[in-house]
Order: sequence, then structure tokens, then C-alpha cells
Amino acid sequence: MKIAFFEAEEWEKEYVRKRLGKRNSRILFFSGVLDEKSAELAKDADIVSVFIYSKIDKKVLNRLPKLKAIATRSTGFDHIDLKECRKKKVLVSNVPSYGENTVAEHTFALILALSRKIHKSYERTIRGNFSLEGLRGFDLKGKTLGIIGLGNIGKHVARIAKGFEMNIIAYDINKDKSLEKKLGIKYSPLQNLLKNSDIITLHCPYNKSTRHLINSKNIKTMKKGAYIVNTARGGLIETKSLVNALAKGHLKGAALDVLEEESLIKEEIQLLSKNFPKKHLQNLLENHLLLTFDNVIITPHNAFNSEEAIQRILDITIENISCISSNKKCRNLVRI
Repeated sequence: MKIAFFEAEEWEKEYVRKRLGKRNSRILFFSGVLDEKSAELAKDADIVSVFIYSKIDKKVLNRLPKLKAIATRSTGFDHIDLKECRKKKVLVSNVPSYGENTVAEHTFALILALSRKIHKSYERTIRGNFSLEGLRGFDLKGKTLGIIGLGNIGKHVARIAKGFEMNIIAYDINKDKSLEKKLGIKYSPLQNLLKNSDIITLHCPYNKSTRHLINSKNIKTMKKGAYIVNTARGGLIETKSLVNALAKGHLKGAALDVLEEESLIKEEIQLLSKNFPKKHLQNLLENHLLLTFDNVIITPHNAFNSEEAIQRILDITIENISCISSNKKCRNLVRI
């Protein structure tokens, strides 16, 4: 098998060689994207692995006559022409998930930072000020956590919250009744969740139906003094409404790993790619009004970014390639 990795970062190469090299595969690495021109470099490859900046269309596929499979190192696969792959009998695999517990842990790091004013404490002590004035926090035990979106990440958040002895209510369009007893949660309509939660955390996808899920109308119904946490997608919250609610004191604070204007980000792993225009985020943060609030914590879309999560992306990609090359059943094949 000849395998060609495109958009390969230096830190990926050694790890892949160690895991796949043992299989007597010929492995090539290229830092650039796979396109019609660079396809010449992999014209006799059996498998190519790419990230989302490689647009694999009919023209590219025509230049890869021996290609049997594409292993994308991403969750999304809209950069690949699936219809053309089906015609050419080229398999496509992806990385459906890799950071459920990772994002959930970051979520609780933010919740604890809000509840115990960790950010203010740190800022004060590095200046040599050890006063406790204004640093009194609150217990999580007995508080109500509202989880919007009870998918894989939301479930991990619920498990952690249970360990803190919090009351948990959840809103999701798909209800898994077995979770109510298993995780000690109660499903609730969105309005009821907003009204009764001390802390609200969002874990749902961003699409037309979830855009501005938290908006000028329903943010007013949230419990006075509540906190909101978002590690999902910035567009779930209407920023103007959040700013107004914080400015008027209706909300006590917010912790955000994502911002509404992050339109360039489709996959978190983009942020580690040299192809991602990082100045976009820098400019975004520099001009963001939320930075002026001392009761708002903003982290730079970092919830996904643990050593284990990044390694899982490669592990799953390697597993996909190994299954395909061995003609075994691959659990991460994209239905085309």
C-alpha cells in the first residue's frame, strides 16, 4: 500500500510513521494541500489522507487512478465530492468524534473559574495583591445546571455535574429517557430550563434552527443572576443580547470559548493548522466588547485542545487506514 498524507504538520509525521510504518506501507508526507497540481505527487497512491483545505473533486480524482480510499482527518467531509467517489468506488472515512470528554472538562474548568473567580484571583496575585475582597464565590453543590444539547459532550458534562451534586435539567430535541435515571437528569422545555437554571451551558450544533438559540427575547426569561457558558459554537448566542443582559446585571457572568464572529472555523483542529488565518481571531478579540466585562471569561476556542484529543484524531485516522488496507470492516466509513 502506498499512502500519501497531505496538509501534514511536522508533529503528525513521526507519530504516523511509528504506527503505520510497521505495516510495510510506503508513506509519503506533503505539507501542502491536495489539488489538481499536487495530485501528481500521489498519482500511484492507494490511500490519501487530507484535512479540510484539500478540495477533492472530479479533476483531482481523475489524477489519482489507483486511489482506493480517502481518509480525511476531520469530522466534516464536505471538501470531498462523495458522488464522484461513489462512481469511482473510492471509500471515504472520517473522524466522527474525538473530544467529548475534552470539551466537557474545559466546560467545567470555565464553570469553576466563574464560581470561584479564579481569573480575578490570578490577576490579583500576580500583582502581589493577596486581598480577598470581592473574591467570594459560590458552591456548585445544590445549584441547577441547565444543559442545552445532550449529545456526547452534554452527557459528559452531566456526569461531571453529578459528581458535584448539582441538580441537572436538560433540553434536547431527541430525548433518551434512559439517561434521566442513569445520569440523574430531567428533560425540560427550553423556556423552563432558562427560567430555572443557575448556570446554563450549550452543547448543540450550529445550524439554521439553532442560530441565536439564546436571543433578545428569551435571554430576558433567564433566571436573574444566572451564568452562561458556551464551548459549542458562537452563533448559538446573539452577542448583542448577551452584552445587554450583562450590562444591565440580569446575568451575573459568562464564560465563552467561542464567539459569534468565528465564521471561518468549521473544525476545531483548523486552529492548529498553518493554513488557518490566525490574524482573524486576533483582530476579532481585539475589537470585541465582551472583553471589557470583568465578569466575562473568554478562552481562544481552546476547549478541544488536549494532547489526548489531538492524538485521537490521528489514532482514528490510522485505524481507518489500517482497516481499509486490510479489507476489514471500517466503522468510520462515510455513507456515499
